[in-house]
Amino acid sequence: MSAESRLEKMNLELPPAPQAMGLYRPIVVVENLAYLSGHGPLRPDGSLITGRVGEDLDTEAGFQAARQTGLAVLATLREHCKSLDGVKRLVKTFGLVNSTAAFTDQPAVINGFSELMRDVFGEDTGVAARSAVGAAALPAGMAVEIEAIFELL
Repeated sequence: MSAESRLEKMNLELPPAPQAMGLYRPIVVVENLAYLSGHGPLRPDGSLITGRVGEDLDTEAGFQAARQTGLAVLATLREHCKSLDGVKRLVKTFGLVNSTAAFTDQPAVINGFSELMRDVFGEDTGVAARSAVGAAALPAGMAVEIEAIFELL
């Protein structure tokens, strides 16, 4: 089943593809690798999920923020490639969690992104190398920021 078919079957709404909020590009393609700048948990209405995990948000709410960030990443990929079926595989994920110093379960939060990628692209192509770390603060107070590298067809 194609990535577009899986996404449709999951009945998920992608937010608008995020626009740059500074001097950078949301996506840069070099040869067949797409480097995605840090994306946040952008909702379809343009608002962000904000807060610190371990203070304002629990692990499940952080997981949902990471999942929403994944939807923003998919929106950027679809806008650039015209279809998610132009993605060959997810190569690398770098996830930042806006969290308290005492919170140590960042991998469980970033699983929200990773599980979405697996579900959309499949087990073989949607699971990547990954890092998940805590951050004292993120831009606009967002709960999660994720960078990713995808191989394109």
